Amino acid sequence: MYFSAARTRQYVDELVQLLSKSPELLDDVDVFIIPDHITLTSVVAQLKRTKILTGAQDAFYEDSGAYTGEVSPQVLAEVGCRIIELGHAERRRIFGETDEDAAKKAAAAARNGMIPLVCIGERTQGQVTIAVEECRSQVEAVMAAVPDDTEVILAYEPVWAIGAKEPAGAEYVVNVVRDIRTLDCVQRRKGITRILYGGSAGPGLFEKLKGGLDGLFLGRFGHDPAQFYKTLQEIASA
Repeated sequence: MYFSAARTRQYVDELVQLLSKSPELLDDVDVFIIPDHITLTSVVAQLKRTKILTGAQDAFYEDSGAYTGEVSPQVLAEVGCRIIELGHAERRRIFGETDEDAAKKAAAAARNGMIPLVCIGERTQGQVTIAVEECRSQVEAVMAAVPDDTEVILAYEPVWAIGAKEPAGAEYVVNVVRDIRTLDCVQRRKGITRILYGGSAGPGLFEKLKGGLDGLFLGRFGHDPAQFYKTLQEIASA
């Protein structure tokens, strides 16, 4: 809820213009934008002639019914949404969402042909083994709920690093993600499982993480189109 509708339109226009200078970037890197629900359809229209995917920040776990105020994943798919972000730390903290909620929503995204992007992460800074154990239940719940061949994106966001001045240490992040990849529920899957890093992520970071991460999940450091574009260039070159 940082952008107005006008700012969202301006932001997408500026980013598309920047990417038009280097269209080959979108051949090597998957790029997505996740606006608020109100501007989602206009963003889909703005990105119609590009390879950039549009995502939603949340969705309900039922496709239809008496659920006033909720957003149907079926309708999101119908209007062109390709990704659904689920289980963000703010949703868990403010609205009390659980691993079970995230799993049910991931299943809803998958059955409607969209990619579930599930946020995972430990609450307090500590040892790698402790972080992995806290993430384990979050990952296992989702993987048990979606078909084995579903593409899943995990956004590893240490809760203590969200909004911090600096991201979590690169070695720490790479080690946590390495161990998450070895979880049985991830190893035995037939579908693609990609893991991104979020939590004060921005330009200059991916070079340090490229040995263990598949990409970045930008928050406030992605609010400037020029910085977003710079980060995409870094990822493409890495």
